Amino acid sequence: MDRDDLLAALARLVPPERLLTRAGALSAYESDGLTAYRARPRAVVLAESADEVIGTVRACHAARVPFMARGSGTSLSGGAVPIEDGIVIALNRMNRVLRFDPEARVAVVEPGVVNLAVTALAVPHGLYYAPDPSSQSVCTIGGNVAFNSGGAHCFRHGMTANHVLGLRVVLGDGTVAVLGGDSLEQAGADVTGLFVGSEGLFGVALEITLRLVARPAVYRTVLAAYDSLQAAGDAVSRIIESGLLPGAMEIMDRLAMDAAEAAVHAGYPTGAAAVLIVECEGDAAQVAEEFEQLLRILSASGVAHTHIAADDEERARIWKGRKSAFSAVGRLSPDFIVQDGVVPRAKLGEALATIEQLSRTHGIRVANVFHAGDGNLHPLILYDGREPGAHDRAEVLAAEILRLCIRLGGSITGEHGVGLEKRAFLGEMYNEVDLDCMRRVRQAMDPHGVANTGKKLGPPSGATASHGLHPLERAGVISRA
Repeated sequence: MDRDDLLAALARLVPPERLLTRAGALSAYESDGLTAYRARPRAVVLAESADEVIGTVRACHAARVPFMARGSGTSLSGGAVPIEDGIVIALNRMNRVLRFDPEARVAVVEPGVVNLAVTALAVPHGLYYAPDPSSQSVCTIGGNVAFNSGGAHCFRHGMTANHVLGLRVVLGDGTVAVLGGDSLEQAGADVTGLFVGSEGLFGVALEITLRLVARPAVYRTVLAAYDSLQAAGDAVSRIIESGLLPGAMEIMDRLAMDAAEAAVHAGYPTGAAAVLIVECEGDAAQVAEEFEQLLRILSASGVAHTHIAADDEERARIWKGRKSAFSAVGRLSPDFIVQDGVVPRAKLGEALATIEQLSRTHGIRVANVFHAGDGNLHPLILYDGREPGAHDRAEVLAAEILRLCIRLGGSITGEHGVGLEKRAFLGEMYNEVDLDCMRRVRQAMDPHGVANTGKKLGPPSGATASHGLHPLERAGVISRA
């Protein structure tokens, strides 16, 4: 198929009102949650069925035109930024629950189903869907699969990969495949796990089989206030060393608390430099014993004071503040970069102290809010994009934080993915043999390299990147990836 024939082929797949080509309609799809990157697609297909997605992928493969599948566009790594002059396959209208079996604790959903809607379906049956990213009220399961999303409670329950049992997918070459099934116990290679987290480089998930888990009988939540961010990080190490496995452990610094407090009045302490939120969950006897042990550990950790949530309403308010922190920081700064590096938990205090020092050195405010249980940092680097060079300076600081994570034995991403933002750092974390292996796996799934071209591994060999110059390239910090 000739590239010029592609739009005609797409027009035969979907009615005119669901094939967007006008500039005004396309502008809504130019960016994702990381607004520093923008690109104008050739067209957007508002898909309503698996057959329409399959037909679009096959047409793009035949025409050698890149495509990108998109849900709510909440990606914070540029993973859902369109490919210039490519095709966007919008999946929000594919939001049906295809099968729900509470006895088997399974839900089969289309990729446009919103994360929190799965839990809403399951709660009346004493179940819920465990992965809980902060954007769970709007982000879709398809995007969660693409980026292996986590959330506040992933420390105990695991990431999306731990809760996806099976997939029906269309690969980049148009092949439709069924991966996995309904059971945790499956024979053969874990191709489902390979697909989860592939950031759209392999193709598009059409149906997703999710594992549901029983809701805990009891929750106990405590806020522990500290006089320094490092002390809060060191307390996490103490909890881990004790052998406790809380449902969640989150840290917020003063800036993040101020923003969340102004937004939702969560009741966070006013005089603390940082607060550690720890939640125990399970049956009543187990939680009572674990919570008593937790309070002893916190008491010996140099805590300034603790506050225990009195009831479900107060617990919900504490978590509402934490989950609204990213958006609430907009009250402190017109623009910010959200980083997503990971460090070993034993080095959490050291990492936080270094980030504070880097913030002072660069003269740029950093609000810290993160998943302390698994060392997944989310420093929010605040800047004003209206000031000349401010964004580039913020990106330089972001690069230093990522390199700190690598130096401490961690990772450049925990749950936001590599996308466009971090692809230049992949070669600093892996050697060329490792990267070549990744490229060969991708080529096997998508021989023409049309699935989410340019993300994670960069453009295919011989192709040019379509997303412009990275801010760090302008600043001379990295070379073209």
